[in-house]
Amino acid sequence: MIAVAILGGLLLFVIQQVRLRAMGSPWQKRLRVGLGIVLLSLAFMVFWGFYIEPNRLVVRHETIQIAQWPKEFDDLRIAVLADIHAGGAFIDEQKLRTIVERTNALQPEMIVILGDYISGDGRRHPLKMEPAVFAAALKDLRAPLGVYSTLGNHDWWYDGLVVRQALEQNGIKVLDNEILKVDVRRGQTQGSETPATALWLVGLADQWTRPQRIDQTLAQVPENATIIALTHNPDIFPELPQRVQLLLAGHTHGGQVRFPIIGSVIHPSSYGQRYLAGHIYENGHHLFVTTGIGTSIVPVRFNVPPEIVLLTVKSQ
Repeated sequence: MIAVAILGGLLLFVIQQVRLRAMGSPWQKRLRVGLGIVLLSLAFMVFWGFYIEPNRLVVRHETIQIAQWPKEFDDLRIAVLADIHAGGAFIDEQKLRTIVERTNALQPEMIVILGDYISGDGRRHPLKMEPAVFAAALKDLRAPLGVYSTLGNHDWWYDGLVVRQALEQNGIKVLDNEILKVDVRRGQTQGSETPATALWLVGLADQWTRPQRIDQTLAQVPENATIIALTHNPDIFPELPQRVQLLLAGHTHGGQVRFPIIGSVIHPSSYGQRYLAGHIYENGHHLFVTTGIGTSIVPVRFNVPPEIVLLTVKSQ
């Protein structure tokens, strides 16, 4: 209400200055009008960034074509979520239910959640929502190939084992330097069920808080297998061998605030804006980074709306 009142007052001031005919010289009038417009623009940006955009939830459709992708997995639809920060600004239980409803409405074949469920750490900063609460709200996520997750730095700063237990008790499988074979059955053959084709998920631990065991984890996957790797922090991408066709990550929030031309002011990555958001292709394989849903440190988003991504993976 205060923000609306400020915006309304500034708007009335600008209108008044435009209509005012005789008060000082023309350049003084232009100065007052210009100042009013600048103040109105700044107030609108603050109002949008702190009240409107963080409370939005958009669905983004993305398609990635991979040369080594098997035809059997063509048009695989994966819903990608990350950085929910449950209990933080604008992320209450009702918002979690909205996230679940909108994700399910996309009818993905697989759902992945890429860490940072926690807002607060229960020590220096109060825990905003218990793992048992947000895990119960997310248990209604549905996909025929399953719902899978990795944990992020905020989850481990709190207690990763507690977060993992809560998620798995509610049907969300957590992979932390672990692999999982997913048997994919798509379509039907005449007189019999289509045989299963193996897709391997490789969950790699958070780079900031956990031991990195990339080679040891990948060594458990058969050669020439189709691999989707899941992790929280995209900075591990240069360390992955080419046999990992696709890595999915979150963590960056897209910088949370992104201005035209200059881009993001803050980016929690050792690579600057290189792995900040979206699809990146390097060294013969692919990375996709979602900008996530919640906020961290400051409850603001500007030009980086909270998102659910429906990622379609195709062969070239």
